[in-house]
Amino acid sequence: MPKKRKLKLGKRTYVLEQDYYRYELRDVDAPNLHRTIFSYEEIPKIPFNHRHVPIAMPKEIWITDTTFRDGQQARPPYTVDQIVHLYKFLHRLGGPKGKIRQTEFFLYSEKDREAVRACQELEYKFPEITGWIRANRKDLELVKEMELKETGMLTSCSDYHIFLKLKKTRKQALQEYLDVVKAALDMGIIPRCHFEDATRADFFGFVIPFAQELMKLSKQYGMPVKIRICDTMGYGVPYDGASTPRGIQQIMYNMLYYSGVPSEWLEWHGHNDFHKVLINASTAWLYGCAAANGTLLGLGERTGNPPIEALALEYAGLRGTLDGMHTPVITEIAHYFRSEIGHHIPPNFPFIGSEFNTTKAGIHADGVLKNEEIYNIFNTEKFLHRPLVVAINDKSGLAGIAFWVNSMLDLRGDKRLDKRDEGVKQLYKWVMEQYENGRTAEISSDEMLHAAQRIIPKRFKKF
Repeated sequence: MPKKRKLKLGKRTYVLEQDYYRYELRDVDAPNLHRTIFSYEEIPKIPFNHRHVPIAMPKEIWITDTTFRDGQQARPPYTVDQIVHLYKFLHRLGGPKGKIRQTEFFLYSEKDREAVRACQELEYKFPEITGWIRANRKDLELVKEMELKETGMLTSCSDYHIFLKLKKTRKQALQEYLDVVKAALDMGIIPRCHFEDATRADFFGFVIPFAQELMKLSKQYGMPVKIRICDTMGYGVPYDGASTPRGIQQIMYNMLYYSGVPSEWLEWHGHNDFHKVLINASTAWLYGCAAANGTLLGLGERTGNPPIEALALEYAGLRGTLDGMHTPVITEIAHYFRSEIGHHIPPNFPFIGSEFNTTKAGIHADGVLKNEEIYNIFNTEKFLHRPLVVAINDKSGLAGIAFWVNSMLDLRGDKRLDKRDEGVKQLYKWVMEQYENGRTAEISSDEMLHAAQRIIPKRFKKF
């Protein structure tokens, strides 16, 4: 006789709902590689089942960081001193409310552990220092040794990993994962299970049964058991009606309602293989995931992770407030990466590139001369300490020259010059002569300054 479904009042919806569905592990003989979606010889397909999920943003959302774990898998390792500096930046950017809630560290080498200890000595509440380990007891001892309250652990979920990489069955993998989770709970350590490659996994045959078992352990021990949904290959999509394993909206619904995972124990970790890394993280937030994981500058394995600086500004867009995050630190971070770490940032990289708010076209310069809101995304000087810039070349026009002069002389309101000013016209004539004589490169601010001092010396005498 089938088990009778219970009705209970939903904690989120406050209407009567059926008790959570129970899904059992499907210990299949052959891996489910979703070949109709991932044929390998074709571009991965995006299936839809037209199930529409309501927006369910949690009461509180936050950012988590993996700069010192995933962020080091795509570049030369940071020095201990660099890690400490970057950790301080994360603390300042996250603000007093700790909107950058946690960060995670490798623990394997002595250098890794030295970096952890150096950051622990700062005694910051946020971001909380957590570990990252493989799902085995030996690695767990490292977490205990470093006196960390929480650690991420690798619990791969797709049959690509379980069958093809680990050479195990689903049942074997599940049991080994649960054993290590129990060991962590026995030590009083909060486990954060990283559901690697979730966007190629069998949700109803493995992911949900696994998550339900974790929630049982959480109840048994009276401790949180967190889950990080890892879009390891960037297959996640934000589209309404897209089905699992790729549809983020339905993934979150499955975790919240079928698996019973509280929003505050749920985290999204994405990659940018298909240029969706930021919108996927935002979608996870919107549909019930409290934590979005990222890295400084988006640096991470292969195509990278959501940039922390982009998540901070996305948070403000979704919530209508920065909640104490101090965004000018973003510009300091970019400067540190360039000058101290020697990292090249593409000039057009949003928020931190040298030319992200630089206009070159004369018609655009004419617009910003009238009102900079026309061609600037927001008050970049206020939030990033980066005033709007006009690059000088043969396309700048008289308006571009006028804007450059006003910026250099800090002329505001009715003191601003326009393109009819004689000095602006003379400087424009000099610029065009450079290109008529064969120049192709842009004119730097230093060159412009020297020319201005010569051509309109009265205005530039203070330089």
